[in-house]
Amino acid sequence: MQLSPAIQTSNLRKEFNSKLAVSDLTLTVERGEVFGFLGPNGAGKTTSVKMLLNLISPTSGKGKLFGVPLSEPGIRAQVGFLPEHFRFHEWLRADEFLMLHADLYRMPRDLSSQRIPELLDLVGLSSHSHKKLSQFSKGMLQRIGLAQALLNRPGLVILDEPTSGLDPVGRRLVRDIIRDLSEGGTTVFLNSHFLSEIEVTCDRVAFIKKGEVIRISTLNNLMGGYMTVELRARNMNPEIIQELTEWCQDIREDGERFTFSVPDESNIPVINRYLVNQNVEVFSLSSQHISLEDLFIQIVGTEGEL
Repeated sequence: MQLSPAIQTSNLRKEFNSKLAVSDLTLTVERGEVFGFLGPNGAGKTTSVKMLLNLISPTSGKGKLFGVPLSEPGIRAQVGFLPEHFRFHEWLRADEFLMLHADLYRMPRDLSSQRIPELLDLVGLSSHSHKKLSQFSKGMLQRIGLAQALLNRPGLVILDEPTSGLDPVGRRLVRDIIRDLSEGGTTVFLNSHFLSEIEVTCDRVAFIKKGEVIRISTLNNLMGGYMTVELRARNMNPEIIQELTEWCQDIREDGERFTFSVPDESNIPVINRYLVNQNVEVFSLSSQHISLEDLFIQIVGTEGEL
């Protein structure tokens, strides 16, 4: 029997009076997948996450977690969540904070007493277990927040900017934890502005713009063929540049230097032959695989929504 996806939504929409926050959230996230959720500020990412957690109700549309409707309270016992803007109980010690959340999960004390030291060790905070959260740095608070999201061994972990405030060592630690979760069958839904982290962590990504998912793809398919090309040439004119759009896109000009992207590496020799036939003097033509950051700008643009 085939298991239901971890997340499945169809035409989820959310309006706040006259403001449309999310127009069409339609996606499927499989179990054990690390799924990136990308979009500019104001695109509807936070509202989408709140609907998945049933913190707010959609205006219309349907959604399920593990085959259970979002409105069913019991399903949230299978979900761990680390919000971007967390507010923790600063007067509690680290171990007390985790015990509080374990009690909220109604975990037996013998189980939570074993689980909490494991998680403190996992996030590198064992030596700080008796320190109050008011004494924690932002990076340490980020890590204790990740520990509470994993307390109940959730089947789905939703992480909103989990590496914000972390140094490179902390980001690597979180990346390794995410990889281990996925290998253990846990689904990770990841929203992050660190596109380099998304690039090395996620299996698939969704791009959301103006409240609508505009593209979903595996990272291999998304980035496998796209190349960034740098050209240094003389005798280019507007007509030639316009003709180049048959094989490339996003052409930028700076004197005799041009940069553009191509969806397929095989387009590069075609472009070179065309330029030579047009009596363009080609001094250099080099290429490299496009970064996720460049793809992000191409797909969603450079302007966030207010």
